[in-house]
Amino acid sequence: MITIRALRAEDFMPWLALWQGYQRFYQTTIDDNTTGESFRRLLSRAEPMHCLVAEQDGAMVGLVHFLTHRSTWTQGDYCYLQDLYVSEAARGLGAGKALILAVYEQAEKLGCSRVYWLTQASNSHARALYDRLAQQTDFVQYRHLFDQP
Repeated sequence: MITIRALRAEDFMPWLALWQGYQRFYQTTIDDNTTGESFRRLLSRAEPMHCLVAEQDGAMVGLVHFLTHRSTWTQGDYCYLQDLYVSEAARGLGAGKALILAVYEQAEKLGCSRVYWLTQASNSHARALYDRLAQQTDFVQYRHLFDQP
């Protein structure tokens, strides 16, 4: 059985293992300082960033990071589901769906008018789930990166 709960301070090591798995999946590396700052932000009530985790038999098997932000299109904030990851061993057990539905619930409690996210076009396994839980849009993402100190 999968249970969903908020991230806690003592979760750093299992959260980190999942966070590193997420990075491997997307073939990227996030430095330790940024990772530490992100964890602190996810725990802070003063930040608009949040994390929920999925557990199975007491072991953390998934995570979702989401944040809220203002919009010029609605009075309510938007909720951006930024990162979703389920360990390979727990895939297909409903953790991904449970995490997304838990974000929906939290976003509604926060007065958000929508939840949205991005994924790679080639992420067909995840997209099969997303297609059942949300509507795909026609928007294309553009970005310009800046060098970070």
